[in-house]
Amino acid sequence: MNVSHLFLYRYAIPLTEPVTVRGHRITERDGLVLALKCRNGDKTAFGEIAPLPGLHRETLDMAESQLVDCFSAHALTCSGALPAGLYPSVRTGLEIAMINLAATASGNLPSFFGETASSDFLPLNALLFGDAASVAKKAETLYSLGYRTFKLKVDSGNAGTAIECIRALNSRFGGDIELRLDANQSFTLEEAVAFAGNIPKESVSYIEEPLLDAAAIGEFHARTSIRSALDETLWQHPELLATLPKEALKALILKPNRLGGIDTTIGIMRQAGKAGLQTVLSSAFESGISLGMYAWLAASASPEPAACGLDTCRYLHHDLIEAPFGSGNSIIDARKAFIEGQKVNLHTLKLLSIWTL
Repeated sequence: MNVSHLFLYRYAIPLTEPVTVRGHRITERDGLVLALKCRNGDKTAFGEIAPLPGLHRETLDMAESQLVDCFSAHALTCSGALPAGLYPSVRTGLEIAMINLAATASGNLPSFFGETASSDFLPLNALLFGDAASVAKKAETLYSLGYRTFKLKVDSGNAGTAIECIRALNSRFGGDIELRLDANQSFTLEEAVAFAGNIPKESVSYIEEPLLDAAAIGEFHARTSIRSALDETLWQHPELLATLPKEALKALILKPNRLGGIDTTIGIMRQAGKAGLQTVLSSAFESGISLGMYAWLAASASPEPAACGLDTCRYLHHDLIEAPFGSGNSIIDARKAFIEGQKVNLHTLKLLSIWTL
């Protein structure tokens, strides 16, 4: 790496409303930003390290400690090779920074998939959760803004409310929207089958991680005809991707900062393409630094990319970049998002340390 200095920053962004992730109630998004400064002094590239409570095993303090250890041991080599054993969020942030550094130095956007046909534009799915009234109100507002793909959070504890929401959305929008469900592995097989029996199945594109035991997804599909998407299973039990019946799956939900980085995510995207599965890039309530990278990665993979789960930026009170990611648009210019993702507003960050290489 042609880098003279490393800058490590910390940020804290209030959420516009509380979010619960696997029992963790989150009101503020905290993370780290790494800046790599070129030796000639006129270019800087950024990456974000942001483990999310309830999703990641590592805490933010653990991630910061590992970064400091890497810097102290001069573990970041000139070749750009990263040491083994990095936390997923740390590896992702470092890879993003190095990819951005190469793009900044060359003046060209990264080419992730060679000559594969790509798209300049990427649709987003809108995240819905809450009671039936709030879901209906949010959906109506977002539909008027151009959103046509929605993801509704469901679980075994609120199955009745979820059924009410799904019926209401189907009655209001019918086939004008794509409705995805996300159960976060909350149902037993029998609960999931009963749930499926009470919803208009034709209105559901897929249900993300329906079961406590993902190995039973094949049986769930056989009994309901509803296809599933894998998210947590991809890092909990990656071997299931090769053994689950292909007809039972429709999509893979890819969170790079939990899977272990951009390179790992690209590998899974290639595997999904060969299996005929959609890939849906998803974020963990990250800033525009990461979202710009994810948007360009998703758009680079297909001329008609699936709507991606990068809409979580709506829950951040402010962004870390000068022009907030997406700015409420249902379809984003992925090329522009990548470029804007490197225009960081340093006033939103607190400097922790500076390292000389």
